[in-house]
Amino acid sequence: MKPIAFSPNWNETSTLPALSPNDPAIIAPSAILPSGQTHRVIVADDDPVSREILAGLLRKWRYEVILAVDGREAMEMIRAQQEPLLAVLDWMMPGLEGTEICRRVREINKSIYVILLTARSGKERIVEALDAGADDYLTKPFDKEELRARLKVGTRILTLQSTLEARVAELEATHQEVRELRLRIPL
Repeated sequence: MKPIAFSPNWNETSTLPALSPNDPAIIAPSAILPSGQTHRVIVADDDPVSREILAGLLRKWRYEVILAVDGREAMEMIRAQQEPLLAVLDWMMPGLEGTEICRRVREINKSIYVILLTARSGKERIVEALDAGADDYLTKPFDKEELRARLKVGTRILTLQSTLEARVAELEATHQEVRELRLRIPL
């Protein structure tokens, strides 16, 4: 697969490259999520071309896409979501940069898997992004198959986290029942 390069000749009347049903980029929902569920993905990028290309890819991969045009809007959308979700954030955006969104998300302990996209490269930048709270990092231009694979990793992690949270709640409820039984039954 070739990396996605954003063409300077793209405009609103341009269409995304057509993918055939046999293209490995198109995958069944069950390959992404168990039971045909869909995850929401917030895509935040101030560049309308990049934002629409990402949204088109994600929709083809059966994700529910929520678009944000800048960092502040992305942060508002993240706060508004109830369930764990994925986010693909551009590093450099007006309002709030992607790294600042990562820091704020980690402060409020929100269940979100963040992939930071940027033209910035180098180990120092990767370390900076991960230290800020990003879960993953891709340099533009990126390979769409690599993005798809990283989203699947994020989905697996969110699914595991959700399963663990449900199991902890179940164990806490059982523990409380045992406590109550001990109080009622003399030893």
